[in-house]
Amino acid sequence: MLPEILFPLYADVTTLKGVGPRMAPLIQKLAGPKVRDLVFYPPSGVVLRRRTTAAEAVEGEIGIFEVTIDRLIPPHRMGAPIKVRAYDGTGFIHLIWFAGSPRHIEGLAPIGSTRLVTGKVEKFNNEVQISHPDHVLPPEKADEIPLAEPTYPATQGLSSRQIRKLCMASVALAPALAEWQDAAWIKQRHWPDWQKALNTVHTPQNEADLSPDAPARARLAYDELLAHQMALARRKLNRQSTPAPVLQDGEASRRLLAALPFKLTNAQARAIEEIRHDLKSGEQMARLLQGDVGSGKTAVAAVVLADAASSGFQSALMAPTEILARQHYEKLGPMLEEAGISSILLTGRDTPAVKRKKAAAIAAGEVQVAIGTHALFQDAVSFHNLALAVIDEQHRFGVRQRQQLQDKGRDGVHLLSMSATPIPRTLELTQYGELDVSRLNEKPPGRTPVTTAVVPLARIGEVAKRLKAAVEAGAQAYWICPLVAESEAIDLAAAEDRAEALRRLLGTEVGLAHGQMPGAAREEVMNRFAANELPVLVATTVVEVGVDVPNASIMVIEHADRFGLAQLHQLRGRVGRGAKASSCILLYGAGEDGGLGETATKRLEILRNSEDGFLIAEEDFRLRGGGDPLGLKQSGFPAYRFADPIRHRHLLLAAADDARLILNRDPKLESPRGQAIQVLESLFDWRTERSSID
Repeated sequence: MLPEILFPLYADVTTLKGVGPRMAPLIQKLAGPKVRDLVFYPPSGVVLRRRTTAAEAVEGEIGIFEVTIDRLIPPHRMGAPIKVRAYDGTGFIHLIWFAGSPRHIEGLAPIGSTRLVTGKVEKFNNEVQISHPDHVLPPEKADEIPLAEPTYPATQGLSSRQIRKLCMASVALAPALAEWQDAAWIKQRHWPDWQKALNTVHTPQNEADLSPDAPARARLAYDELLAHQMALARRKLNRQSTPAPVLQDGEASRRLLAALPFKLTNAQARAIEEIRHDLKSGEQMARLLQGDVGSGKTAVAAVVLADAASSGFQSALMAPTEILARQHYEKLGPMLEEAGISSILLTGRDTPAVKRKKAAAIAAGEVQVAIGTHALFQDAVSFHNLALAVIDEQHRFGVRQRQQLQDKGRDGVHLLSMSATPIPRTLELTQYGELDVSRLNEKPPGRTPVTTAVVPLARIGEVAKRLKAAVEAGAQAYWICPLVAESEAIDLAAAEDRAEALRRLLGTEVGLAHGQMPGAAREEVMNRFAANELPVLVATTVVEVGVDVPNASIMVIEHADRFGLAQLHQLRGRVGRGAKASSCILLYGAGEDGGLGETATKRLEILRNSEDGFLIAEEDFRLRGGGDPLGLKQSGFPAYRFADPIRHRHLLLAAADDARLILNRDPKLESPRGQAIQVLESLFDWRTERSSID
């Protein structure tokens, strides 16, 4: 329940003076529907004003001038600006309005009157000019002109000044709250208390006050990170207290390991040991198996699925697409069969009769491993004794969808999530803080190294000729384009045009796969490529995950400088999966030298010099430096109000440690600090609707 002390902050924004039916939706769109949302809507800039004169004014600065109004120059034609000439004893100052009525402006600045005028200084013919002054006031109202005025992201119909007024009214309602931070930590960081931090953030006195590292902003960022880490740590504790079947390795597991055509890497063996420790505990497992492209996650999953079968239970492996589910079935099916384990493939494409037959076999316990897509958690599918759910490319499923599959078991169903996108440790904490993490940071022996070349786009003809020779020698290649149709805004080659050009050059059929195609048609093309019926596949990033074509040995990525570093690494991982020497060509830029910026150059150099996905992820994380790191908004990462996972990396790590320590000492949060932290959790609402991060 919401603590009573927070009631004023959780009131609707319509309770604020001046907010009616017209303004409320605009505020909700910008910040949110509650007063608290305006409190947590920090300014993005600050306007600094200083007293100056016409003679001393600096172009580009915001000046405050005390002037005498000399004359009004009405517009000489329709649409022309209205001008007012003023002077301050050191020179003339010209005030310009491109809209408005002469009568209104004459009332604002009567001829002969003294006025305080503020605005951005421009110079024209060596005289000061101010377009649309911020203030035109009599000298006795000088206190109405702030020397430092915060600016807020605005929207049509709601100006920055209106938002500032509403934010300040909201901050005034923020109560004094009991301190939830450790006293020594606060003292060490020289942080203000929560209420003072809010006021300071909304009243910056200079640009430095806007910095994420400013004491007030850092304090609020840490509060938010701690609230989130508390929610994740609580979720982990709740999960660990849920009883689940005890799964152990047995005869089927040993047979499967013996049937593997390769020796496990040290990383695979370590991951299996960590997973087995969880499965034997009697507590519900929730573990993320994070591995680079080709690191052998499927083999680890196979062993774990065999453990469930050895213990007399069923398991399910769910993939986001039919092509990926089918690949898993084709890879795992023979291995499982050799170990005496029955498996089945269930997808949305099955006919109703086939679906009923397969569902009946699963319900009767005749099938030990069910592999499939979203079809696995549909109401028509029930399991006899499901004990383990393995989710591949888990970020493609929502929390609710994963839970629907786990709910198919009678007791707590163990969860193993798999991801082929290596991410930095810090970002693991933001999204997967409630999961235990196993990392596969080695590649199995036999994986062919991929030679990476960075080539200017001006040499595309040369690349195409080499591709022709390779295709004639029996090679298969991917050619990746960012768009599927020409764009006036961005001059990029379209996938459709590129496919046609390659057909003419190669004199052979070229496949085309992009996101606007119907799913069935796209998968048919990709299946034909996998069957070596097509020598070249032109595609957008739909091939980033879920395609395993061992014969493909060439990857060409057009306009590579436009892709994210992690995405480039994933695309490159589509080749080098067989015995052939493989190569990846990164085509960049538009001119002879490509015109690459420093960051783009570093990114492509990192990719050329390393195949280590975890190192690449860390470097990408470091280079991006802010904004939307690693595409967080599209990747299910939480949207913070004050915190930045990159700039506040050290605070995130500290918050994770602090949350664990707090719950170890006071699991029910009954101490004075524990009760204060309950208020903190309610304040940032991570325990309610924001805790279900998809």
